[in-house]
Amino acid sequence: MQFEEIYAAYFQKIYRVCRGYVNDDDWAKDIAQDTFVIVWQQLATFRNESAVSTWIYRIAVNNCLRQLEKQKRLPKDNFPGEIAETAPEPMLDNKIAFLYQCINELKELDRIIISLELEDIRQAEIATIVGISEANVRVKIHRIKEKLTEKFKYYDRD
Repeated sequence: MQFEEIYAAYFQKIYRVCRGYVNDDDWAKDIAQDTFVIVWQQLATFRNESAVSTWIYRIAVNNCLRQLEKQKRLPKDNFPGEIAETAPEPMLDNKIAFLYQCINELKELDRIIISLELEDIRQAEIATIVGISEANVRVKIHRIKEKLTEKFKYYDRD
């Protein structure tokens, strides 16, 4: 598979996984782009030991984890005091934005799993990507959906 085909087939999916993970549109785009830079650089070394999608999702997940870890280590007081605020883009409707907010509040592993599930990735592939059993993935997805459903009960009341 050529890089252009991979990029066209997976960029939006990878972006949505990153978006669910970091809950920031621009940051998610940056991480998705970084993911495809790595894919471009490493494509010749891909050994076909797994599906190309599994390999790419794994790179994206690792990128998300690295970026979140870097964010935790950044000192908060290094940023300039006065930065002009720009109006947020009308990105998604409110329920989808609320869903991303709820996903962002989950534990890291749960965020990865539900983001991949929302992309219709097979549970066997999710298990491979995150390194747990398929049965454990099913249990986690069920519990995550219960948590998100509970949060949406409160959202719908407002």
